[in-house]
Amino acid sequence: MTRLILATRNAGKITELRSILADAGLPHELIGAESYPDIPDVKETGVTFAENALLKAHALARATGLPAVADDSGLCVDVLNGAPGIFSARWSGHHGDDKANLDLLLAQLSDIADEHRGAHFACAAAFALPDGTERVVEGRLRGVLRRTPTGTNGFGYDPILQPEGDTRTCAELTAEEKNAISHRGKAFRALVPVVRELLG
Repeated sequence: MTRLILATRNAGKITELRSILADAGLPHELIGAESYPDIPDVKETGVTFAENALLKAHALARATGLPAVADDSGLCVDVLNGAPGIFSARWSGHHGDDKANLDLLLAQLSDIADEHRGAHFACAAAFALPDGTERVVEGRLRGVLRRTPTGTNGFGYDPILQPEGDTRTCAELTAEEKNAISHRGKAFRALVPVVRELLG
């Protein structure tokens, strides 16, 4: 079985992607970057989700000699011209402080009427081989932003994005429901035929 390395040390994301790829019928073993603790984290210096995903995938493929999968994702708010976008995880100035990021965004949007609170989650998923071969696919989940966080599942901005056609936020969905419609689920399902094409 071919091993694929996933450019994250986030156990939740590894579990989520294993589930998505297994459900899509991909027979490869997925391991996380924590299996290679000596490899430093890659600086996300790109200006798009796709650029950042490719930076991470190429760096890991070169360092390990394994096919690598990486993603970059975030929340894009219509009235903020797509921000926080690639800065989603550090919108408040501190990387990965979900509550601070969420609180700041809600404060910035406090005067915005409900009909103008459209937004989407975006995800770019990249696949890279050690020889430099690369592919990128993208997925989106459209919705509207609630005024107060609701739900305890998920992470990041999940408690305030209500997907189109639903009455719940992403943080109120089960893992299975979220994977079925999420930006990450769409992107990684689109990546499956690419991996099959390149690895056989």
